[in-house]
Amino acid sequence: MTDSADRVGPRRGKRERLAEAAAQVFHEQGVEKTTLTDIARAADVPVGNVYYYFKTKDELVGAAIGAHAQRLEALIAALDAHPTPQERLKALVRGWTEQREVAARYGCPFGTLSSELDKRTDGLDRDAAEVMRHLVDWAEQQFRSMGRDDSRELAVALIAAYQGISLLTNTFRDPELMAAEGLRLERWIDSLAGASTPG
Repeated sequence: MTDSADRVGPRRGKRERLAEAAAQVFHEQGVEKTTLTDIARAADVPVGNVYYYFKTKDELVGAAIGAHAQRLEALIAALDAHPTPQERLKALVRGWTEQREVAARYGCPFGTLSSELDKRTDGLDRDAAEVMRHLVDWAEQQFRSMGRDDSRELAVALIAAYQGISLLTNTFRDPELMAAEGLRLERWIDSLAGASTPG
């Protein structure tokens, strides 16, 4: 959904750097395989300092979800600068496609985390679902602005298409799968602009 492969910026506070690093390392290694030392190293923070901000790895998982939520807010703000809903949706798809090398290597940054957390029942799964729901809600607003009465279904179809192609791109380690699907999704969005909702 968002790029977690960027290195953590040095100018942020330690807590923010640790949250960003957690999002990055969880994406690259998975929650279960990741240690607090891995996250401290990625954040360039002494491992002893991690416990000052986060007592458990689960707290870091929650912070990583928060980092993804902040990235999504920044992404939506950038997308909303486009003049039409059709252009906003296509810009979203192009953003996904630009991250196809990352997807080929690790999968979707947030989708993989959500899938891993789905096996848990500690509330972190629901926190992750709220972030994903926010993206679906935003996409629904765009389709509604295009005059579509089936905006929710279209939004779910769009996000599902991305999550599915992320999985296939990662499974086959083939970034061109995502490039081809991105072009198809852009054509699909164009075909919906101005089309009447089936009655």
